[in-house]
Amino acid sequence: MADGDLAPGLYLVGTPIGNLEDITLRAIRILKQADLIACEDTRQTQKLLNHYGIETRTISYHEHNEASRAAELVEQLAHGARIAVVTDAGMPGISDPGFRLLSLAIERGVPVVPIPGPSAFVSALVASGLPMEPFSFRGFLSPKSGARRRELEQLRNSLQTEIFYEAPHRIQAALEDVVATLGRRRRVVVGRELTKIHEEFLRGTAAEVLDTVKNRREIKGEMVLLIGPAAEEETQAPLVSLGERVQQLMREEKVDEKAALKKAAKERGISKSAAYREWHGSK
Repeated sequence: MADGDLAPGLYLVGTPIGNLEDITLRAIRILKQADLIACEDTRQTQKLLNHYGIETRTISYHEHNEASRAAELVEQLAHGARIAVVTDAGMPGISDPGFRLLSLAIERGVPVVPIPGPSAFVSALVASGLPMEPFSFRGFLSPKSGARRRELEQLRNSLQTEIFYEAPHRIQAALEDVVATLGRRRRVVVGRELTKIHEEFLRGTAAEVLDTVKNRREIKGEMVLLIGPAAEEETQAPLVSLGERVQQLMREEKVDEKAALKKAAKERGISKSAAYREWHGSK
């Protein structure tokens, strides 16, 4: 779109994921010319607007008011408004609010214009050292260990780089589950505080990166967890059955059947009752 008056429509504007210099000239122009900026957090966005002298009016648009606010905004769009949508960082709709309004706008025939900008998972991928083609971005892992292990179990034979967002208070538990489900030698990378002063990449095997995280007294910041493709020998190796794993635990760890079954269930991310049924069904 050429410079000049901004046409009516919905503008999905990418904003910096940390460093405020990571914004395009086009994004600044759109934010200045829009009638309204819908923000995930108006206070956070105001820091960016103040930095670039942007005085456009803002309104909150976040996960808690998305349903009602989307309907309100699409009515304005239908009457010719020019609305920019931003999140706290990155592109709207990528693990952030934006999709509901986008869908309604498309249904109503409102022009939707993407204004490209930074994305944490892309930035992490290109600097990770892991294969970049193919890859899959999967959003946030489940916060609960059992569900998280089931998700990770699906990646056992994955031949692509798998990318997740993760919270700092869950990164150790997530890495422990990676080790338990995918093995100690699976290649992983944790990208932390991307584009910010304390930007850091932790690269190595799952066991090595887990040890690094464990040895930190505290680990902070927004994080991207990348899991490398399975090695050829991993994809060809047959899965150990629950029964075999129980016997293995009883033999190697000198525990009784109940304790071994409980641990095997936890490793697979299934309930003890489900493990019990599978165990006795295999006898």
